[in-house]
Amino acid sequence: MQKIVVLSGAGISAESGISTFRDNNGLWENHKIEEVATPEAWEMNRELVIKFYNLRRKQLLEVDPNPAHMALVKLEEKFDVQIITQNIDNLHERAGSSNILHLHGELNKVRSTLDPGLVYTMKDWELKIGDTCEKGSQLRPHIVWFGEEVPNISIAADMVKKADCLIVVGTSLNVYPAAGLIHEVRQNIPIFLIDPGNVDSGFLKEVKIIQANAGEGLTRLVNELLENNKK
Repeated sequence: MQKIVVLSGAGISAESGISTFRDNNGLWENHKIEEVATPEAWEMNRELVIKFYNLRRKQLLEVDPNPAHMALVKLEEKFDVQIITQNIDNLHERAGSSNILHLHGELNKVRSTLDPGLVYTMKDWELKIGDTCEKGSQLRPHIVWFGEEVPNISIAADMVKKADCLIVVGTSLNVYPAAGLIHEVRQNIPIFLIDPGNVDSGFLKEVKIIQANAGEGLTRLVNELLENNKK
């Protein structure tokens, strides 16, 4: 069975109503990233950081997977699909995709500030000051903040190296190290980039660009791949 690796970014979640960083002129809920998404922010104002992610977690309960997510589930009918996502939401999981690797953490999980290996799935949307792990340390969002290492990047690179096809959707390929994954693809492997804007292919000469939003572009591409698989 052919292995298709999908690299997904904020644009795919945006169609479910989750606002992206770029849409807000570099601000999330009027906060600079330095205030809510860095280790320094956590040390300076834990209450603000916790409140910020609580609001994002609460919003996640109010949105649903969209046609882009569902198209990837359909793709599993004939292909071994592995999704590498930069998104911290669980919309891929809720849609029904089977194999998802989160590069930047997961919004509905928290972890110990003392032991990063202690990770817990939240039962509710609200984390509070005073919520601790079994070792007694404050729980923090299970998110890879700016300035922190991306633990799953090497796993992602191995996935891409073994891909028979790479689909990039909802990401500008401007955020590293995730953007560098496209260079891990073997020679002569088809790469599809779905983006509604005018993409400057530049170094992406071997990439087939589908100028469409995530839902439209993925639905079209998935139908094409499934149809070609019948031949």
